[in-house]
Amino acid sequence: MSGIVVVAENGKGRYQQAVTAGQHQLIADEPASMGGGDAGPAPFDFIMAGLGACTSMTLRMYAERKGLALTRVSVALSHEKVEVDGVMRDRINRDITLEGELSDEQRQRLLEIANKCPVHRALSQSILLDCTLATS
Repeated sequence: MSGIVVVAENGKGRYQQAVTAGQHQLIADEPASMGGGDAGPAPFDFIMAGLGACTSMTLRMYAERKGLALTRVSVALSHEKVEVDGVMRDRINRDITLEGELSDEQRQRLLEIANKCPVHRALSQSILLDCTLATS
C-alpha cells in the first residue's frame, strides 16, 4: 500500500506544483509548450515513471527469487493518444531492455512478469477514483 501524496501549488510558476510523497519532495510542472515553466516532470511523466519503476523493480525481485542472470533492467516509456473504435484513448508504450545471460524462454517469462507488476495491473483495468472536497 502506498502512503499519502500531497500536491499543492508552490507559487513559483504558472502551473508548478510541490509534490510531497512521504519524506520525498518533487516538483511537477507543464512543459513550456503547454504554458508551464518546465521546472519538473509533467503529470503523465509521473505516471510513466511510476509504471517504469514498478516494472523494473518487479523484474529485479523476480530475477533474484529465481536466480536469473539478469544484470540490468531499463524501461523506456512514451505516451500518445490513439483512436480505438472511434474513441481517443491514452496509450503508454513500454520498451523493456533486459541485460544478462538470459535464454529466450527466460526473457519471455520476464515479459509476462512485467505485465503483472502492480502499477501495470492498476493502469490496465478500471481504477476507482474517489474525489471529495476537503474542509479547510
